[in-house]
Amino acid sequence: MARILVISPSGEVYDHDNVRWYRHADLQSHINHYHNIGDAFVFDSSLKLLNFETLEELPITSIDPQQIDRFNAEFDYVFLRGSNYVHAGMNWSRTAEVLRRLKLPVLAFGIGAQAPVSGKLELSEDSKTVLKLISDSTASVGVRGTYSAEVMHELGIKNARIIGCPTAFRNNRPDLAIRLPALDAVKRVGVTLRREVSKHYAKDIKRYLTFHRDLVKAMADRFEVTLMSQGEVEEKKLALGTPEQKQEGMAALRENGWAMAWYLDEQMEGLYRDRMFYSDVVAGYEQLVRKLDLVLGYRLHGNLMALANGTPSIYFTYDSRTVEFAETFQIPSVDVFGDKPFRLEEYWDQALFDRFNAAYARTYGAMSAFLSENKVDHKMARPAAAAAPSAPPAPEPERKVA
Repeated sequence: MARILVISPSGEVYDHDNVRWYRHADLQSHINHYHNIGDAFVFDSSLKLLNFETLEELPITSIDPQQIDRFNAEFDYVFLRGSNYVHAGMNWSRTAEVLRRLKLPVLAFGIGAQAPVSGKLELSEDSKTVLKLISDSTASVGVRGTYSAEVMHELGIKNARIIGCPTAFRNNRPDLAIRLPALDAVKRVGVTLRREVSKHYAKDIKRYLTFHRDLVKAMADRFEVTLMSQGEVEEKKLALGTPEQKQEGMAALRENGWAMAWYLDEQMEGLYRDRMFYSDVVAGYEQLVRKLDLVLGYRLHGNLMALANGTPSIYFTYDSRTVEFAETFQIPSVDVFGDKPFRLEEYWDQALFDRFNAAYARTYGAMSAFLSENKVDHKMARPAAAAAPSAPPAPEPERKVA
């Protein structure tokens, strides 16, 4: 059984491979703090795929030579929790210095690149150094999709493997398949919310928010809807806060210019008060999606959690990350900035989800082969030879990603 280190753990571990937010029982200690619980989904899911005995965090903000000596002597490898690390504003702190002293393999576990809204992705020299150090330490670098693999290739990293995201495989079901019920049997629907957005992610904020609002209202008019937040302070207060904090949360939303102009109205306020869900425990989301008939919306990992549990999901894509996830897993998706209105009936098509089922099986095999290739003890079924990781893609002409 391996002894492993993790970079960027995003939560505390309990019962060996379960994750919840730090001090989760003391909500008041962090109710005013934004954290994306979706990152904890990835951490929790990663642990559920690995065989390990002990786990510790690898600090990357300071250098302690004695501690690094202990890590080198006592641990088998490090993994970098999958996330959106490859972008122009990434701050790696002292990671490069730490990794140069560390003599262990560093497993990139489904990392991704973020394309800018316009222009070419420009990375700092520090980012390039860290990525090359990781690449040189292992047989392969695990990335979430084609765009991220292309970025690695342009950096001279030739051992990238497309493995998707551990969240998809958290229940270790190589034969998972989505089977659609009749649409008139769908009663309970979850909408994954991402109200907060940056102009660096969405090219048209007004379109993003009005499309988001209309989706929520359309689903609420038709189904028993649950609004699934993943950590924004106002939504968290409305879901779990005291009566006074609920009032604070709504007041803050009303003071937000974007929200008032393009997102909030009387119906949305009522739904926000009555139908909001948030949890600091990953298992809470899993329990929720297992009770739902459909999950759709703007959140990468909220949607992927549903699919991992056999619940149909539809992605709403608005940046390179969401596009890349939908492409890797062939998930039915709606372009937020497209010119077509969303009609659920057009996506309630088993043929669309059969594409996901086939892509899921291929990517499961790629993830399993990736872990084996890097000599990581894991729980995933070993794939047939045909499912081995593919070679890195050849460079392609620069493309515009919405």
